[in-house]
Amino acid sequence: MTNNILALDLGTVMGWAKNENGRISSGSVSFKPTHFDSSGCRFSRFTRWLDENHCTAFDDVVYEAVRRHKGTIASQIYGGFMAALQVWCDAEGLPYEGVPVGTIKKFATGNGNASKSDMIEAMGKRGHRLGDDNEADALALLYWRMEEGGGGMSEKNTL
Repeated sequence: MTNNILALDLGTVMGWAKNENGRISSGSVSFKPTHFDSSGCRFSRFTRWLDENHCTAFDDVVYEAVRRHKGTIASQIYGGFMAALQVWCDAEGLPYEGVPVGTIKKFATGNGNASKSDMIEAMGKRGHRLGDDNEADALALLYWRMEEGGGGMSEKNTL
């Protein structure tokens, strides 16, 4: 079992949670471009965030593997974040794993179709004060990885 885990709910507003030697912390960060930014700047900002937050110190990286999006732009943005994360992990030699949304929700709430408020409530019961649903999803993913150890229906890769 790995000690240092980084869990990410990928998106323009990204939830993150980490376990560093038994100490859990979490939050969310926005990569929303300004009016004058290119649409791709969010991905370079994300990669810079990974570098600046010492993410290479982790033994394992897990992210929410989304299978269905509300629209084309949302799916393109998610795909960009996923690609940026996978390229970054490969370059750093870090293993990464995508975990289906339903798996995370079922673990956290007992319901694979849980709402955003259900996820916030479930993580609140574990003692967390949350900024938003993105942070709740990242925390649920972190706990899933720590308690279930992975395996099963996820996409796993190491180079």
